[in-house]
Amino acid sequence: MPYVVGIVLPAIVCAFATVIGLDRDRAFYPTVMIVIASYYGLFAVMGGAPRALAEESIPIAAFLLLAVLGFKRNLWFVVAGLAAHGLFDFVHGGVITDPGVPPWWPPFCLAYDVVTALYLAALLISNRVTAAESRHSPQPAPR
Repeated sequence: MPYVVGIVLPAIVCAFATVIGLDRDRAFYPTVMIVIASYYGLFAVMGGAPRALAEESIPIAAFLLLAVLGFKRNLWFVVAGLAAHGLFDFVHGGVITDPGVPPWWPPFCLAYDVVTALYLAALLISNRVTAAESRHSPQPAPR
C-alpha cells in the first residue's frame, strides 16, 4: 500500500501544480525537494534521537545543496536529487538508525520521489518548464 499511495499522490500533486500553474515558477520543485529531504530530520526529533538528527543532517544538507543548484543553475540537478533521494529511502534503514521513521515511510517516500523526478524530467524534456534560468532576462522599461 505505501508504494501505491507513493505513486498516486505525487502524480495528483504534480498534475495539480501544472494545471493551476504552480510549477511555472522555478522554485516549485526545488522547494518540494527541500521539504522531502527534511522529513527524516523531523522523524529523528519525533523519535527523541539527537544522534539520528545529527546523522540525518548530512544527507539533508546534500539534498538542500542539490535543490539550490537546481534552482540557481539547472533543474536537472533537482531531477537527480529527487531520484537520489528515492535511492536513499531504499538504503536509509541500513545507513541511519532513526527510531522515529514509520515503517511505511521509506517505500512511500521512494515511490513519491521517483514519480516526482520522472514528472519533472518529462516537463523539462517537453520544454513545458525550462531547465536553466535565462541569463538575459529582460530589463524593466524606464519610467
